[in-house]
Amino acid sequence: MYLTKISVYDNDDQVCFVLLGDAGQELTGKKAFELVDSYFEANENMGDDHLVPVPQALINTIGQTRKFIVKVSTHNLTGKTQSLTVTKVLIPEDPEIEGNVENVTVPDAQKTLQNGVAEDGHSTRFEESGGVRVKRASDNVEAEDSKRAKCG
Repeated sequence: MYLTKISVYDNDDQVCFVLLGDAGQELTGKKAFELVDSYFEANENMGDDHLVPVPQALINTIGQTRKFIVKVSTHNLTGKTQSLTVTKVLIPEDPEIEGNVENVTVPDAQKTLQNGVAEDGHSTRFEESGGVRVKRASDNVEAEDSKRAKCG
């Protein structure tokens, strides 16, 4: 299972991304165990104090242009280490995926944090869902008597 922190640069800025699971394989083209196996094969006679080199598969990503789908939460922007979690790395050769991503509008992160996560109305409108009705579990919940708040 991947857990990799990388710095990503564009023309204007730099950000830290955390790659988990499949996102790491999508970026490098290799499964996590392949990177670990090749490291141990190359460094089996080294001591415990040996510095671990960056795997060649990650070095090969330097200079590549990629698009990332990221998860942004309050923790990502206010935590001790501010980074974004990558949920998917898009294949640069796939024009259909790239075209769809270009049309997505992502609100400013600070604006999202100030507004909170509450949404008005239903999470999916009928027209946007391709004619498929989506029902949330909370749509049918009736208010009960208020319960005591838990401590701790």
